[in-house]
Amino acid sequence: MGRIWWERTLLTVMMISALSVSGCGYNDLQGLDEDTKAAWSEVINQYQRRADLIPNLVATVKGYAAHEKETLESVVNARAKATGMQVTPEVLQDSTAFEAFQKAQAGLTSALGRLIAIAENYPNLKADQNFRDLQSQLEGTENRITVARKRYIDRVAEYNKMVRFFPTNLTAKLLLHLEERPNFTVADENAVAKPPEVKF
Repeated sequence: MGRIWWERTLLTVMMISALSVSGCGYNDLQGLDEDTKAAWSEVINQYQRRADLIPNLVATVKGYAAHEKETLESVVNARAKATGMQVTPEVLQDSTAFEAFQKAQAGLTSALGRLIAIAENYPNLKADQNFRDLQSQLEGTENRITVARKRYIDRVAEYNKMVRFFPTNLTAKLLLHLEERPNFTVADENAVAKPPEVKF
């Protein structure tokens, strides 16, 4: 009788433990943590794709607009700064490092915008098939970056809710030691809030 009682007691304890773990959000938090990391990896993948296109783009523009040295150098420097950052999953836990990463990527986006704008002054460059192909690939990559960032933003919002809401916040803080993650922000919210000027 003693052995059967111990087996039933052990089975009961295991069932209660399983129910309490599922009710506390442990598995959900672990799943969201992995989803967030996967979404972040896709963001990094797309940023790397963009960085890989830049040397060819700069070389093509240099062939037509070599005296635009300052713009070309700013793109190369912005790329070096953006790709020189150590991007690890720990960046997701450090709001300062995340902000620095975001600024470096915004700097590269700005420098690329100036580089593409140069093409307007050089009809031969605009007509160059290699330049047009690179520009098209870059535009496609920017779209992929936007989609990847949106997915990441959604995953982080879901994750942060689980980390903050009761009772899963107890599991997040006490058991898993999880904190809220920083998310992408708009660099200049005032500029975005203004309606664009349209001139005819």
